[in-house]
Amino acid sequence: MELSAYLPQLLSIATLATIMAISPGADFVMITRNSLVYGRRAGVYSALGVGLAIWIHVAYSIAGVALLIAQSVVLFTVIKYIGAAYLIYLGYQSLRAKHHIALDLAHKAAPSKALSACSALRQGFITNALNPKTTLFFLSIFTQLVSADTPVAIQLVYGLIISLAHLLWFVLVAMFFSHFAFVHALQRYQRLIEKTLGVILMGLGVRVATLSQ
Repeated sequence: MELSAYLPQLLSIATLATIMAISPGADFVMITRNSLVYGRRAGVYSALGVGLAIWIHVAYSIAGVALLIAQSVVLFTVIKYIGAAYLIYLGYQSLRAKHHIALDLAHKAAPSKALSACSALRQGFITNALNPKTTLFFLSIFTQLVSADTPVAIQLVYGLIISLAHLLWFVLVAMFFSHFAFVHALQRYQRLIEKTLGVILMGLGVRVATLSQ
C-alpha cells in the first residue's frame, strides 16, 4: 500500500475537514458556551468529546452504514430529531441557568457552578455524534471521495485527520473564549451572553429538525 497514491485524497479531506471544523455550528456554540461559562478545562474536555465523537462517524462510514443512512430517509430522520432535541435541551439549560462567573485573585475565571470533566466531555461527544451536519459531511466523504477499493488503513488515516482537525480547532476556541482578558471584558454581560447562546442552541435545534437529507 503506497500512501503517496492517496495523497490527493488526503489533501482534499484535510481541507474539507478544516472547513467543516471552523464553520459555525452546534459544536462551536456549545464549546463557546462551556468555555465562557465554566472555564477552559470544561471547554477543552468538550473539544475532546467532539474529537472522540468523530470516530463514531468514521466507524459507521467504514462499516458501510453511511451508505444505508444515505439511502434511508427514516434512519436519517431519527438521527436528526434526536440531535435536534439534544441541542434544544442544552439551550434550555442555558436559559434557566442561574450561576455566574467569578474572577478570583489569581486572575482566572472561576465559575460558581463547575461543569465536571466527564459532563463536559459527554456534552461535546453527544453534540457531535448526533449532529446531522457532521453526518452529512461523512456521507459525502465516504460515498463520493472514498471508493470500495480504499484500504481500511487509509480510511482510518482519513478519520484521524478529520478528528485532529476538529480537536485542534475547538481546543483553540476553548482557549480563546476562556482567556482571562476575554472573560473579564465580558463578565458584566455573562448572563446575557449565556442566554443568547442558549437561544442560538435552541434555534440550531429547530434548524436541525427541519434539515433535509
